[in-house]
Amino acid sequence: MRIALVAPPWLPVPPPLYGGTEAVIDRLARGLVGAGHEVCLFATGDSTCPVPLAWSFETAMAGQMGDSVTELRHLVHAYEAVQDFEIIHDHTVFGPNYSLRVGDLPVVTTNHGPFSDSLKTVYRSIAGSIPIIAISHDQAAMADDVPIAAVIHHGVDPDRFPVGAGDGGYLCFLGRMDATKGVREAVVAARAAGVPLLIAAKNRDLREKEYFESQVRPLLGGDIEYLGEIGTQDKLDLLCGARALINPIQWHEPFGLVMVEALACGTPVLAFPNGAAPEIVDHGTTGFLCHDLVDSIDHVDDLDRIACRLAVEQRFSSERMVADHLDLYASMLNRRAQAPHPTIVTANRHEREVSRRRHPRSVAGIG
Repeated sequence: MRIALVAPPWLPVPPPLYGGTEAVIDRLARGLVGAGHEVCLFATGDSTCPVPLAWSFETAMAGQMGDSVTELRHLVHAYEAVQDFEIIHDHTVFGPNYSLRVGDLPVVTTNHGPFSDSLKTVYRSIAGSIPIIAISHDQAAMADDVPIAAVIHHGVDPDRFPVGAGDGGYLCFLGRMDATKGVREAVVAARAAGVPLLIAAKNRDLREKEYFESQVRPLLGGDIEYLGEIGTQDKLDLLCGARALINPIQWHEPFGLVMVEALACGTPVLAFPNGAAPEIVDHGTTGFLCHDLVDSIDHVDDLDRIACRLAVEQRFSSERMVADHLDLYASMLNRRAQAPHPTIVTANRHEREVSRRRHPRSVAGIG
């Protein structure tokens, strides 16, 4: 298959630091190529994913995150670049809606966020025309009347995650400095249990900084340490040395990739039973799902780290994730082949063909 992946313009693929969506896109792109398919990734020019790359913005637009004009420019050029692919897998929010206005394109989309009331309105507008992928059954249950084509859990490449002994003597928190992530709850539980806690968290946005200053910084000191935002190797070292990842999420998190990454390192997960956590953590085997974190901490060393790793290899590998996507892509192409197709060239597509002949572009950068 010839498959185009459209990433958001806010971070490179893969992300150098925090960025779950971009990390998933990177693993999907690598896996599709590894499975023998032709892939083009439309992202930003500073992306380092080792597949053919096209872009509009030479560098990630993190400073304009959420700006509608920035995203629209990215999408206009994306759909010019990928219109002739067999499958277009769009990971942006508004791209699929835009695609309906530029011709009959084979598009599928993944919702990487919650099905909020606002997003349900957006996804309803494409329902019936573009298949929508959910990333957990809990997230899909929140979609209400928005039809879900498939639930596909994220995956990781186990070979990229060494299995650690957990001999650092500490718990770790890894994620974002936000009340919904439960950073303060993690600190309170670790201190009550008398166990050191190392916190690695993104702390760049104003809301994150305000939360850190008011709720977390006053609790630091002694065995509770904030490391800042860390890169890939430091993250692996942190997870491998941790007795457990503590993840007291306060909301219906759509997935929670950090839990899979911890398990891949053999590190059990202590989490509140919210969102997709029960789909990832096997209570009593690969972690504990409960609100009594202190009691869980006391029993975490009873868990088998090899069982944690095996859960990832069996259920959360990137190979399984890629296979699930390929099954969906194939079903889309089969339905498309069976449906009657009038041979109509839309005005928009005709205009793009004329523009392309007059203004040839390089393979890499666009506009």
